[in-house]
Amino acid sequence: MPARVGLIGHPVAHSISPAFQQAAFDAVGFDARYEAWDVLPDGLASLIEGLRGPDALGANVTIPYKEAAAREMDRLHQTARHVGAINTIVRGDDGLEGYNTDVAGFQRGLEAAGFDAQDADVVIWGAGGAARAVAWALIWRDVGALTIVNRSGIRAGRLRHDLSAASGDTRLRAYPIEDAASLAALATCDLVVHCTPLGLRGSEGEDALPFDPDLLAPGTRVVDLIANPVRSPLVLAAEARGLAAVGGLPMLVYQGAASFELWTRQEAPVDTMFAAAEAAMRANE
Repeated sequence: MPARVGLIGHPVAHSISPAFQQAAFDAVGFDARYEAWDVLPDGLASLIEGLRGPDALGANVTIPYKEAAAREMDRLHQTARHVGAINTIVRGDDGLEGYNTDVAGFQRGLEAAGFDAQDADVVIWGAGGAARAVAWALIWRDVGALTIVNRSGIRAGRLRHDLSAASGDTRLRAYPIEDAASLAALATCDLVVHCTPLGLRGSEGEDALPFDPDLLAPGTRVVDLIANPVRSPLVLAAEARGLAAVGGLPMLVYQGAASFELWTRQEAPVDTMFAAAEAAMRANE
């Protein structure tokens, strides 16, 4: 009987994770079935509890449960403890452990795009679980300044506070979206990372822009964590202004590869995963 593993979130119908993760399991001959598990908030705890069964490998976790799922774990890996959010659950003999592979996935995707964040002035747009992973990834890459902008100024401030103990020489700021300082930060940054669901295919805001790319200075680099579509509304708008922009597909695949290795203890077939992800995206389009 195949081992159970899947993606926990709401919504998840848009996700291509099942396509590239299943391709990875099949490529290495690991008997597992990767599924999409769309769950409402009141069903999250019971779904996670079901992962304690001997037939389960674990799960990936996506919006909006990365922080809530962390509270259901028996243990958190060190990176997940720093971030305060998980995207990977691994079932072991002694319980469930939460990991955050988004950090490594983002760093690897940034490097693949040729974006060097060291000493850069960076804006993170959002303050949820994905934004937390990105913030720590950037802190550990020694960014010069980090500004967190979020609809809730309180949540942005909480993330700034959580980063402060390990921020070193990085200048930290946090603003609510309506604060004029958030727009000023966009105008002067070297890199902006969009970490909200706006632009996600199939969502209510699939055609929306999180901010006006005309606010960005020439030379600003843009990363949108939205992976579906490959070229999100923000990526398209930034490219139309002549800015270097990348979507979330590299981070998605790289974090998924790290999750695969945690579940299987085998090297992930990354080329196979990228090929399957790109084929799934073409099929969606």
